[in-house]
Amino acid sequence: MPPHLLDGQPHQHIDRPRRVRQPGEPLRIGIGGPVGSGKTALVAALCRTLRDEISVAVLTNDIYTTEDADFLRRHAVLPDERITAVQTGGCPHTAIRDDITANLDAIEDLIATNDPLDLILVESGGDNLTATFSSGLIDVQIFVVDVAGGDKVPRKGGPGVTFSDLLVINKTDLAPMVGADLGVMARDAAAVREGRPTAMISLTEDPTASEVLVWVRSHLDHAH
Repeated sequence: MPPHLLDGQPHQHIDRPRRVRQPGEPLRIGIGGPVGSGKTALVAALCRTLRDEISVAVLTNDIYTTEDADFLRRHAVLPDERITAVQTGGCPHTAIRDDITANLDAIEDLIATNDPLDLILVESGGDNLTATFSSGLIDVQIFVVDVAGGDKVPRKGGPGVTFSDLLVINKTDLAPMVGADLGVMARDAAAVREGRPTAMISLTEDPTASEVLVWVRSHLDHAH
């Protein structure tokens, strides 16, 4: 990928070979998006349902803390040994895109402790609309935005909005309060995503994130 500007500075992503998933290996789903968009809440919702169906684990990324992993443990969405964290330091998207070593090591540890696993959810640290996962780290990725940023967010595009395997527009119940037009958001998402799916959800109204759950299950079915 050619160099571009990030926060006014030249920046370049390192393209790595796409991971080739071997028989018996868990499916890896990356979940990214800006700070406060609801990534951790979505991970928790998925775990609460899937833990009774399959063997699942979670890897979170935070800059200086393990706050997201601690949240998931406090709410007992999975046993503690199935949740681990990487402290990325610096720019959070570096650890999921440019230097994925720490995440790969953490995944190895999760598998060693919890084998066999069917699914590992890899949550990125909160970042901007340019953040995407390395295809050497995950198999498919979900990108989460929310309506609090206004209905212009899908129109702004960016790699996460445009190229993620599933775009989730979260907190739709807040749309009337922030003056966001959900119809405009759906239209603009469809325009930039070229047929890739978009799910519009509210975890307040649908705590299981049923539309996302259907998508995840479809990829689990394909993985077996």
